[in-house]
Amino acid sequence: MNRLTTILLFGLSLALLSCGNKENTHAVIETSFGNIKIMLYNTTPKHRDNFIKLAEDGFYDSLLFHRVVSAFMVQGGDPDSRNAAPGAMLGTGGPGYQIDAEIGAPHLRGAVAAARNNNPQKMSSGSQFYLVQGQKIDDNYLDETERRQNIRYSPEQRKLYKEIGGTPFLDNDYTVFGEIVDGLDVLDKIAAVPTDAGNRPLEDVRMKVRILK
Repeated sequence: MNRLTTILLFGLSLALLSCGNKENTHAVIETSFGNIKIMLYNTTPKHRDNFIKLAEDGFYDSLLFHRVVSAFMVQGGDPDSRNAAPGAMLGTGGPGYQIDAEIGAPHLRGAVAAARNNNPQKMSSGSQFYLVQGQKIDDNYLDETERRQNIRYSPEQRKLYKEIGGTPFLDNDYTVFGEIVDGLDVLDKIAAVPTDAGNRPLEDVRMKVRILK
């Protein structure tokens, strides 16, 4: 399956997650490996509006993708990463608040989701997010995930998990608030960089985020 077909299938499966009365906001994450264009979901308005505000304020500019795990995801948005020394542990920083959970969309390949600490309300970090690379999933794994996570996948979601992959074990626990619509190849390049024992890239991978008008 080529990249365009994958993107079209992904968008088709998640189109119902966006409100029909409002056009979706798009953003670009600029990196040294290329640009990643994302679409923010209208069904997660608190996460959407927060991401837009932070991006327009320049909050994300020069922050690192500080956690990279191949076949899983790449994570960034920790403000402590902007001037972090090499090898410094990262992942606990934020803007000083959390966001109410808006859980619903699955963690298919290309999903944009909010990181969080271990809290029973499943509230999201105010700024940290991750981009799902994942891997292809079979029916047995999806069956077990449904039992463990108390969810039920549609036939289309199962098809996409098997054809393009993702990280279903995160479903029903973390808020997915957008998806990559262009630049999956850039995600793969970032996910392939060498990392240290703490999953931080050995060479800094910085971002700049801008909202498309």
